[in-house]
Amino acid sequence: MATKIRLQRHGKKGKPFYYIVVADARAPRDGRFIERLGSYNPNTNPATIDINFDKTLEWVNTGAQPTDTCRAILSYKGVLYKKHLEGGVKKGALTEEQAAEKFAAWTDLKDGKITGKKTSLTSAKDEARKLALAAEAKKKEEKAAAIAAKNAPVAEEVEAPAEEEAPAAEDAE
Repeated sequence: MATKIRLQRHGKKGKPFYYIVVADARAPRDGRFIERLGSYNPNTNPATIDINFDKTLEWVNTGAQPTDTCRAILSYKGVLYKKHLEGGVKKGALTEEQAAEKFAAWTDLKDGKITGKKTSLTSAKDEARKLALAAEAKKKEEKAAAIAAKNAPVAEEVEAPAEEEAPAAEDAE
């Protein structure tokens, strides 16, 4: 029996939510499965991935083949890298300590990238909010100035006759 690690779709139209499952390759997409390994939510930014790391690694080591999307998810979470390092230990190229050290360094680097992306997204969102507030305040001031100009007493008519009388007075002299 060929087993696959694949996505099982849930959620409503336009808002997908996936379970990461191990299933027989002949079973339908949303049909029977052997074991549920985690979940994947592409609606958030960055996407939310919850995986039982040990169970997934065990299934990958026993020969379950991930689909293309699941392979990308497992690579993102480090399951495939851990399998690669375990292969190096079996061949004698690495020791257990070296493999654990490399995996810990990779995990720290990956976590740093993820937190960097989250902070850049939040800072961009805050900056956009500040720009929108500044533009709104400017529009409000312009509207207030326009209303004040409209409601101001007609002082121009009072000044106009005074200017006309002044040249006439000069002509009389």
